[in-house]
Amino acid sequence: MSRRARRGAGGHAEEAHVDERWLVSYADMITVLMCLFLVLFAMSTVDAAKYELLKNSLATGFGAVESDTIDTAKGVVVPEELIDSQGALFAPEELAAKEVESLAELQAEIVAGLSLDGLSDTVEFTIDERGLTIRLVGSATFFDSNSTGLSAVAVRVLESMGPTLAASPYAVSVEGHADVRSAVFPFPTNWELSSGRATQVLRQMVERGGMPGERISAVGFGSSRPLAEGATAEQLSLNRRVDVVVLSDQTEAVRALIPEIVAATS
Repeated sequence: MSRRARRGAGGHAEEAHVDERWLVSYADMITVLMCLFLVLFAMSTVDAAKYELLKNSLATGFGAVESDTIDTAKGVVVPEELIDSQGALFAPEELAAKEVESLAELQAEIVAGLSLDGLSDTVEFTIDERGLTIRLVGSATFFDSNSTGLSAVAVRVLESMGPTLAASPYAVSVEGHADVRSAVFPFPTNWELSSGRATQVLRQMVERGGMPGERISAVGFGSSRPLAEGATAEQLSLNRRVDVVVLSDQTEAVRALIPEIVAATS
């Protein structure tokens, strides 16, 4: 019988070659083994120096340990003030309480300086979600009507509290306001008048108080944010003011908790 073909019981020719389907599985196994050895080779050549830098960076960033060799790559690092002694993050309520305490200490320091100069009754303080507001009101003769000039009392107050604010880590917003009456020459509107008052306070704090220029700004609100409604002399003087706002640098969620904490501790 010929080797090329044989006929079976059904009369069909049978294939002469052996079944070679196993070659496909064998090739797959060889490919997998090659990938395995490549991975093992890559793992065996880890840069020890880079691994050490990464380990120290992660440990320091999470407050676990202190290290002199820290990865210099830029990224999000947890600030030290947000971590307790156990290395865990403070809850928002705890951060808000710490912020209120910090602002209250700053207020007490300013009050102590004003008291030494006999000026403790010349300003008003408020702690809220924005931070600490120090209010210089016209009733204390800080500003004359339709004037941006600082009175002698205003200069003394700013000289007293300026260095304290300059030494703090907070940014400051100086916000000028005018009473409801229309401005007259040389100010076209109350916007120029209120902005001029804020700028005069800012210059005093920067030029005489040592406040860094990059941490302070001035803005004018005109007569749009009155403290008192009405046109009596006392009401007008309350609205003729400048607010020095020490801005909290906490997140919005933390700052929203500050009024509640202030109310609970007052």
